[in-house]
Amino acid sequence: MSTKKTKQKSPEQFWTGLIAKNLVGKTITKVEYMTEIEMKDSMWHKRPIAIQLDNQYWLIPMMDDEGNDGGSMSTTFKNLPTIPVL
Repeated sequence: MSTKKTKQKSPEQFWTGLIAKNLVGKTITKVEYMTEIEMKDSMWHKRPIAIQLDNQYWLIPMMDDEGNDGGSMSTTFKNLPTIPVL
């Protein structure tokens, strides 16, 4: 049996690394609100902003991890502290 210890990543390190691989260096190519049809197809009541990246993937804010509804986004923009849902 080996006594060599391997350092495991914490959940925060794991998720930060995975998210960084998908976001760092990407460019936003499109910004639009989710359509009414997309909202209804998701069984949501709110339409969040959707952000497309140059790899054609989308970022869509949700109310929670379970995807129960669209969500707003907090920002540090001076003229737009919150991106609202519609």
